[in-house]
Amino acid sequence: MHKKKYICCISWITKLSLIRRFIGAIRNMSHPNLPIGCKVLSWLHAKCCPRLHINRIVLYKISVLGLTYASYMCYHMTRKTLSVVKSVLHRNCSDLPVPHGIHLKMPPDETWCDYPPFDGPDASTLLGTLDSAFLFSYGIAMFISGFVAERVSLRYFLTLGMLFSGIFCYLFGMAKVYDIHSLMYFMVVQALAGIFQTTGWPGVVTLVGRWFGKSKRGLIFGIWNSHTSIGNILGSVIAGYYVEKDWSLSFIVPGFIMGLVGFVIFLFIVEDPSIAGLNIDAEPRPRRNSVESGQISIHDECEALLTEQQDINVRIVNDRAPVNERSPILSRNRRPETEQGAIGFIGALKIPGVVEFSLCLFFSKLVSYTFLFWLPLYIQSSTSMSAQWSANVSTVFDFGGILGAILAGFISDYTGMSALTCTSMLFLTAPLLFIYEQFGTASLFVNIFLLFICGCFVNGPYALITTSVSAELGTHSSLQGNSKALATVTSIIDGTGSLGAAIGPLLAGVVSSTGWDNVFYMLIFSDVVALFLLLRLVKKEIDQIRRRNARIE
Repeated sequence: MHKKKYICCISWITKLSLIRRFIGAIRNMSHPNLPIGCKVLSWLHAKCCPRLHINRIVLYKISVLGLTYASYMCYHMTRKTLSVVKSVLHRNCSDLPVPHGIHLKMPPDETWCDYPPFDGPDASTLLGTLDSAFLFSYGIAMFISGFVAERVSLRYFLTLGMLFSGIFCYLFGMAKVYDIHSLMYFMVVQALAGIFQTTGWPGVVTLVGRWFGKSKRGLIFGIWNSHTSIGNILGSVIAGYYVEKDWSLSFIVPGFIMGLVGFVIFLFIVEDPSIAGLNIDAEPRPRRNSVESGQISIHDECEALLTEQQDINVRIVNDRAPVNERSPILSRNRRPETEQGAIGFIGALKIPGVVEFSLCLFFSKLVSYTFLFWLPLYIQSSTSMSAQWSANVSTVFDFGGILGAILAGFISDYTGMSALTCTSMLFLTAPLLFIYEQFGTASLFVNIFLLFICGCFVNGPYALITTSVSAELGTHSSLQGNSKALATVTSIIDGTGSLGAAIGPLLAGVVSSTGWDNVFYMLIFSDVVALFLLLRLVKKEIDQIRRRNARIE
């Protein structure tokens, strides 16, 4: 008996000794300011496969791209859920069977299955108000979020934003569990969710900008930007799976997933190369294609990506105080005095093109987010599809958005004319919206085909402006090398667009009561206004091309 106790004690002492050795090894690593997850992976690599040589800079870049992709995918996943659940919060209940155990007066009311306070004739307006509570708070807070993102630890910034966004998504679903029917409760939850959702875009764009500061390629940003469409698709599929069974789970499950991914971000995201002891100074090599013509071939694009690592100077940085777990979130001495400070709001507005693209995004995002928040309900009301089928069919719009983002980025890279690319796609969007409204309900195949095409041309300009254009303007030559304007410019452009995104669903909720055709006329008008706002920049781009061609001749 005593021998067994003795062996047990020795076993526990050995385990504790191993744990202490592991903790000591983690603390004594050459880069002590790395996130704990990266420290553990580095320790495992040193112990298990020390002969395996890994290009650290490539590994960190891949991890940043993957983690930021997953992060913003979750942001959009939780935004999509309400648009799916709208179809069961208010619907015509006269044709639905009464569940066993529920006693209703005969004949049953047409709204017996609706969820109060959305069981009245003003349900569409109330649901539009919820969208606006989220989007107006999102749009206003976005202007502040960009300034904060430039000055705080982005790892904490993103982690806290994702955790609280997941919590408020969870709280919306808990209203059904605890039988809450207060409109004020839903509005407060939506408004707070909108505020914390603003941590997403400035956070991920700034992170990618720090690691890929010189890699401003529209094609790459277009592919990376597919996280918005993938997030919308996941949100539609997850919410659609639960919407007719228990719509509270349509919010609870995405909220839990988002909180989990936020914890992964805290464990693994490396917010700045200096934290890993690296300094990245990438100077892209001149491309062998005709620079004067502003064209970039696919061959040169691929060659630039493959040879980029040869242009990177990696060295240990000892003269910069990096952010770590012991640093305050808001630190006044984060950057050396020799570095330029973050740009102000007025200074960012003076950058050529910021005002035009911001206003264009206002109307472009109005169109895109009206589809985002109302498309499943429109499909259900205009066809005989169920709520789940409507949610699944609506994902085709997001699949089209993926292709549109990549196509817009590729064309912008090839021509070097972002404004002309946006206006061309906006020009084609207006007739496509009219065609979809007129013929989209003809058959399931026609609906899916037209939705895909509309998604491609609606989301293409929106994706290009929020990614490649924002990155280019954030490092504009007028800034004289100041690299700290990216999050500020991004927040101004995306914040202005978010105000349009707030107004669109609100107007759709009001206008839809007069007929869905009027909603589409509103979207067509907004699309035309967005096109006209870029005409000055289009003229400027065409004049530049003409001057270049004249010099060549």
